[in-house]
Amino acid sequence: MFYPVILAGGSGERFWPLSRQHKPKQFLILEPTGRSLLQATADRLNQTSGEPDRLMVVTAHNHRSQVLEHLPDLPMENLLVEPVPRDTAAAILYAALTIARDDPDAIMGVFPADHLIQDQVAFARTLAQAVTIAAAGDALVTLGIAPEYPATGYGYIEQGDVLSNTPVGEAYQVKRFTEKPDAQTAAYFLSTGRFLWNSGIFVWRVQSILQAFEEHVPELYGPMSEAAKIRGGLRQVYPSLPKVSVDYAVMERAANVVVIPANFGWDDLGDWNALERLLKGDGTNVVVGRHVSLDTGGAILYTTNGDDLIATIGLEDVVVVRAGDVTLVVRKDRTQDIKQVVQQLKRTPELERFA
Repeated sequence: MFYPVILAGGSGERFWPLSRQHKPKQFLILEPTGRSLLQATADRLNQTSGEPDRLMVVTAHNHRSQVLEHLPDLPMENLLVEPVPRDTAAAILYAALTIARDDPDAIMGVFPADHLIQDQVAFARTLAQAVTIAAAGDALVTLGIAPEYPATGYGYIEQGDVLSNTPVGEAYQVKRFTEKPDAQTAAYFLSTGRFLWNSGIFVWRVQSILQAFEEHVPELYGPMSEAAKIRGGLRQVYPSLPKVSVDYAVMERAANVVVIPANFGWDDLGDWNALERLLKGDGTNVVVGRHVSLDTGGAILYTTNGDDLIATIGLEDVVVVRAGDVTLVVRKDRTQDIKQVVQQLKRTPELERFA
């Protein structure tokens, strides 16, 4: 049995001010289908797995109602609500313990709620390969994206030896994970042909990931596995859990990690520059809404109100966003710093409502 798990607890701060505390990125509509990113992810997984009743979602307490609004057919028992955010390791372990309780032989997949995948056929084919490899042993399988340019906003996976006994397709042992590199390092990674972008998509037997958590993160596995035996126990223990990503807690430490090179039109929609990759036509600028310009080039301009107008003069390579009561103006090479502004707003009581 294959159980796809969507992680839908993120805040999407680099898409501020369109993404806010009350409506983070996974609930935004950025695709031409008119479906939110969360809905598109669920549609894709239901189509791939063919078993909608096994789809699970992990989300934050304050996003529970929005998940149910966007996914009204999701069984209530398949919605796992975190009392407080504790990053991806705790969220994934929460789901793994829940699945193992009812189906200890299950295969589990983990998928971010807010990524774009354009080629459904290629995605389904790659996912089937990952499930086959995971089912054949104890491999922790991740999907690595063939890099298209020396991105500094993504983590990287270095391919090691070819997995010689793989039952299907091309796969490699993982040599190492690397966090977001500088431009020079990213260019080197691209030139070697050995590095892939880290998609944050994982497939494994539920017992394999539980064993990995027990071995590499006992401070997380111990309290959560004990709490899972008690009704409501996880809610009580959650606030005291360490906040750590699954990449750092497990994937960078485990020896049985396998990567499958994938190419299915993936984009993590990490910040406003993603809009340029999605909508770039033959024009000088990318515009959503009304825009009048004089000597403006390479700009991304976005307004949520179709009656609003953005006017620019003498600007190059900037992002201008008008969303409700907030206007953002930032150089395209500084969009990674939007999170710092959001954090500053959260620390300032009179400005917190804008975060």
